Amino acid sequence: MDTVREKGGSLGRPVLAALAVLLLGGCASVQDYVDNFDAEKARQQTADAVRDYGGIAAGTVGGYMMARQSGYFKPEFIAGALVAYAIYDPFSPTWEVRAAPMGEDVVRFDLAMKRLVTGGEGEARQVLMRNARQVAQEGGYAGFDILRYEEGIESTRPFAHRVASAEIRLVKSRQFPEF
Repeated sequence: MDTVREKGGSLGRPVLAALAVLLLGGCASVQDYVDNFDAEKARQQTADAVRDYGGIAAGTVGGYMMARQSGYFKPEFIAGALVAYAIYDPFSPTWEVRAAPMGEDVVRFDLAMKRLVTGGEGEARQVLMRNARQVAQEGGYAGFDILRYEEGIESTRPFAHRVASAEIRLVKSRQFPEF
């Protein structure tokens, strides 16, 4: 017991000294805060905070209280929520893009949408254009022409998902062919 007290005492003295200095320094600045306190400004800031964040706070607290009273914090419910989160994975990219060179200046893109989504069904062409532009810029090309583009739905079990496929031709500058 004495050895524990000695270790704690020798380690605790510098920490206590530093804490005392910080507390005493804080006491000196409290008077300045009290002298310059503006009750109307504090009331307005509180009203603004409630207006801006009150709904979020009330929803969070209300949701927690309802879940607690309903028994949703039981291990089986938490496990189910974790499994659903792992399947849905909201932070994974909506589209998986694979690019493969088909020739000297031709690149094939295959896009596959993740199976459980909350949107993004119409953005396949935008994703293709963004990736094709990036491939062209990284290769030192001025742009690209789309040779073939098709979209569809691949019916797999248990969930169907959108797919797109395209071939592009990377092109040099048409005005300045030497570049």
